[in-house]
Amino acid sequence: MLEGLCGNKNIQRILIFLFVNGKCYGTQLHRALATALTPIQKALSRLEKGGLITSYYEGKTRLYQFNPSYPLIHEVEQLLKKAYTLLPAHEKKEYYVVKEDLRKLSVPQENTTKILLAFWEKLLGVTQLTFHAKTKSKEENGWNGKGKGEVIITKDGHNRLIFSEKGTWQGIQGGEFSFSNTFRWSIDRNIGVISLEHLRRGPDQPVFLFYLAPSGKHSLSSVDSHLCGGDTYFGQINFDRYTLRLNWRVIGPKKNEEIDYYYS
Repeated sequence: MLEGLCGNKNIQRILIFLFVNGKCYGTQLHRALATALTPIQKALSRLEKGGLITSYYEGKTRLYQFNPSYPLIHEVEQLLKKAYTLLPAHEKKEYYVVKEDLRKLSVPQENTTKILLAFWEKLLGVTQLTFHAKTKSKEENGWNGKGKGEVIITKDGHNRLIFSEKGTWQGIQGGEFSFSNTFRWSIDRNIGVISLEHLRRGPDQPVFLFYLAPSGKHSLSSVDSHLCGGDTYFGQINFDRYTLRLNWRVIGPKKNEEIDYYYS
């Protein structure tokens, strides 16, 4: 799609990958994009010399990200967002990498049910939430701020939980507002997934968000991207004995957001 502007397909794919994930390293791109490592490294070097991206080290790993000082970074972001929203749904999933590369961890089939049930038990004990939202866009209308509130759980049969959430939200520019949300979690032990739906239109007209499947001993990630009104949703969950973290990534014509929910 952008190959004519970028010069080659590797440059295009690297830029879209960075737009979706924020940062990357060479071997990660090599695996995720199923492309030989040497052309990837050459493309990264070319982008860095041109000033569009910059690199730094975490331990021995060299990470790349967009250069915030690049004079046309806002225009590049808008172009990449447009290009991403025009991709077919199955290609959008290819560019999203579960944080900490959890997808490369193989989960034995016999452990899938155990992980799902452990997570389900964790859901049953939730009473509170806090969340942080941040836009990855340079636009002023991005959603930035934090919120907190309480969660009231209602069981809807053996395999469903209704989360009724109420609390307050505070934007980075000040001001405090009330919010309320209703989500429905459903577990399917037969196929090994948990689904998440938003019930803003009521329980009979749920807005499906995504299916979540085990991706590690204490994690689940979205099985596929979900399209809602042109917006693409991804999700990842990490949990331990103390807390449960749900990370959302939303990309669309007017959205480029990341939200961290912390349930306890």
